[in-house]
Amino acid sequence: MKKVLLIDASPMFREFLKEKLVAEQVNVEYAVGNRDAYTKMITTLPDLIIIDVESDITSLQEFLLKKHDDPNAKKIPIIISGPDIPRHHVATLAQFAVVKYFTKPIKFDIFFESIGKILKLNFSLDTTPSIMEMHVNGLIVFTEIALGLNREKLYLLKYRLQELLDKNKINEPKIIIMMTNIKLTFIDGSNLEVLIDNILEDKRIKPKNVKILSFDTFTKELVKGHPLYKDIEVSDNMNDIINSMVDASQGESINEIVSERILSVDDHSTQESSIEMRFMNDNAEGVISEQDSGNVLKVAIVDDDVVIRRLLEKAFAGVSAKSVLFSNGVDFMHAIEDQEFDLVILDIYIPDINGFDILRTLQRDNFKAPILIYSQATMRDAVVKSLSLGAKGYLIKPQKADVIVQKAMEVLHS
Repeated sequence: MKKVLLIDASPMFREFLKEKLVAEQVNVEYAVGNRDAYTKMITTLPDLIIIDVESDITSLQEFLLKKHDDPNAKKIPIIISGPDIPRHHVATLAQFAVVKYFTKPIKFDIFFESIGKILKLNFSLDTTPSIMEMHVNGLIVFTEIALGLNREKLYLLKYRLQELLDKNKINEPKIIIMMTNIKLTFIDGSNLEVLIDNILEDKRIKPKNVKILSFDTFTKELVKGHPLYKDIEVSDNMNDIINSMVDASQGESINEIVSERILSVDDHSTQESSIEMRFMNDNAEGVISEQDSGNVLKVAIVDDDVVIRRLLEKAFAGVSAKSVLFSNGVDFMHAIEDQEFDLVILDIYIPDINGFDILRTLQRDNFKAPILIYSQATMRDAVVKSLSLGAKGYLIKPQKADVIVQKAMEVLHS
């Protein structure tokens, strides 16, 4: 049986790593501090040593020197995860049999690929495209999931959640799981159960304090029919979910919470984690990142509802489009004087200038980008008037975000 010695690992890093290694019949030993690490190394003689450095890489010097001087341990390969350090410092570690240095936060798919090469094991990793982010606002933890349910990340989410609760000292958390861009079938049922079970595994989390934002029929039916999930609410209305959780005495409005905390990548919290919730395989074929291409689709979203703006921004990000958000017509009309857009999503009823006047002005000025109306106006006259003023499509609120993106793609391709 292969043996791995894990040194100074944080609880989240340690537990997730152990879970994956044990599943592959690898024996895992823990050590804390240089003295404990050296003792366990010479008694177990592991096939691999993994060291998790919190902040100061120089703290390893004593252990590395003793290992180098021990003829039985000298050649044991080491993988280190730690802070960003100069490249020439990384190069000096090679003399101590350090074969890989991972700068935190770690992308685990690449991490396990390196472990597999050393141990000559083929780790079975789920490659389902999936984006997961976690944010904290007071006692509320927002968990965003897009594209799909990746089993590796579902297990990782459990430890990330525990880390957030511990760090923020939250004893009675409220969890909002946002899955507005995911459509599931019975094939995904086991993964959906893994998601919910991993969240409920932390005893601080009560089912009644878990809410799921989803438009998906299967998700609603599975949760409703599951005896252990009967207190979990599934809703397609963000306002209703937040209203049921926000403490009005704290003076926070729904708009403030949505605009400041929801549907945006919290880079600060990501950097404070030892593990990256995004993997390298998230940049799958057909998904373009801004780093890979300067030709990113640019969408103007004009709507006075902050929830809709953020939901659409997230949905278009899923197809690598960059969104520019406008809460009123005046700001949008000023913006098009010096910005070009590939597509406009426009509400009819917005402050300052209504959608019809905007359409009329854009038609007069021979505006080139296609315009898709997304509005609560259901009267036939409104639809006909919009299309006669140059709109390329008309969708009545509310719709699933992916329906709007799909319609937008149809308009662009036509």
